[in-house]
Amino acid sequence: MTVLPTETGLSVQMRDGSQAEHKDAEGSSFMSCLLDGRVNETGYTEYLAMLRPIYAALESVGAGLADDPIAGAVIDPAINRLAAIDADLAFWSGGAGVPQVHSAAVDRYVARIEASAADPALFVAHHYTRYLGDLSGGQAIGRILARTFDLPEGQGIAFYQFEAVPKPKPYKDAYRASLDSLPLTARDQQRVVEEVKVVFGLNGALFAELSTQLPRFAR
Repeated sequence: MTVLPTETGLSVQMRDGSQAEHKDAEGSSFMSCLLDGRVNETGYTEYLAMLRPIYAALESVGAGLADDPIAGAVIDPAINRLAAIDADLAFWSGGAGVPQVHSAAVDRYVARIEASAADPALFVAHHYTRYLGDLSGGQAIGRILARTFDLPEGQGIAFYQFEAVPKPKPYKDAYRASLDSLPLTARDQQRVVEEVKVVFGLNGALFAELSTQLPRFAR
């Protein structure tokens, strides 16, 4: 198959090329219920527990690729989320210990991230989908959770708080500019876009698992 050159920046290709997959993931029953305030503390805690190994893999692979000329352009330890997830899990579990959630969807997701260690361009797709999402829609989720559960100021939602990024928009603009400057061929750009679609599908599978537990999570 011949891949034609494009004048569209990679960041726009990644956004536009994955809109359907993005919409499907965001439209899951679990996420809809969470945003409507219909998921209880147990449901949210288990969601965080499922995210933890995903971010552990992202940040482990990211540390190994920090000096890579492709992946290193977007990797920024200042926006790492693992410590924030651990702080939130401690808050939500109330000293009862982090729930052990066994998830085939999480296992597949983690394996895909770990595989990208050998292909830095594909790791960029994983990094973009999670961290730029956290700096975008994730901010609204944090505010909704604070209202829904009447949380003490700043507690329980560290995952959505980026102290190193006081103004998300300039940071996101610079991130997208870095994507557009990556020295990738048209074929590699296409591979990145396809991986973004895969990542949204992996997120969708995670939400599908959580959605099966909605009767247990009902608030």
